[in-house]
Amino acid sequence: MADYSHPEALVSTEWVAQHSKDANVRVVEVDVDTTEYSKGHVPGTIAWNWTTQLADTVRRDILSKGQFEKLMSESGISNNSTVILYGDNNNWFAAWALWQMKMYGHKDVRIMNGGRKKWLAEGREVSTEVPSLQASQYTATGPDNSLRAFLDQVQAAVQGKTAALVDVRSPAEFTGEILAPPGLPETCQRGGHIPGARGIPWGKACNDDGTFKSADELKALYGNEGVDGSRPTIAYCRIGERSSHTWFVLKYLLGYDHVKNYDGSWTEWGNLVGAPVERGSSQSAKA
Repeated sequence: MADYSHPEALVSTEWVAQHSKDANVRVVEVDVDTTEYSKGHVPGTIAWNWTTQLADTVRRDILSKGQFEKLMSESGISNNSTVILYGDNNNWFAAWALWQMKMYGHKDVRIMNGGRKKWLAEGREVSTEVPSLQASQYTATGPDNSLRAFLDQVQAAVQGKTAALVDVRSPAEFTGEILAPPGLPETCQRGGHIPGARGIPWGKACNDDGTFKSADELKALYGNEGVDGSRPTIAYCRIGERSSHTWFVLKYLLGYDHVKNYDGSWTEWGNLVGAPVERGSSQSAKA
């Protein structure tokens, strides 16, 4: 992992096995399938439900500062805790949680490389026990909106062609063939993609075992589509979770400056009256 720009943003499964019970370490599982945790998890791990605990479901927004502080406190996390995040589906929602933690100023938060898939494949110990937690005191900073793109910023970037736009959804979503992945309810009125966006599905950043590809492979993956860190970059998907994974790759593994996650993503843009939309495979978006 030393070839990444910020190798400290990742830990190995071996590191977690050795340190998960350290007093200052809190391991958190964040899954797409919120039932996975109950089937067996890293011993001592707690779980966050992305549908209820990592979003304000009334405002359709990320957690407010107060909500974030409450979650950290109830999770027994203090400001100086080392937080290790992992999950199913190549750490998709682990990255979503990390993005929010960085927005609110948590200094030491990392992803377990390979996530749940690698931990289980290695035959490591799992537990079905839910640990009891002692509430902590937690004070957040921010939010640091330099990590987040809002609609007006994306509109300005499209009009002025001032940023590289990365659509991390599936090829069928990018072309407008489908509006959302099967079984996922958040959707839009129109299919397609933001004009000028490059289609680079988020999962391409990972190997078959769930770990992230090497820095050289990642540079080639994005660089071949003109995303090389030479100008501001905005990643988006459907509701901002898959794009947080790409945001993590670009910002922490490749070290690109000025990378934002547009969490309004396609459910905002695809429902906006008068917003420009492109359809079809105007450029490479192969699975």
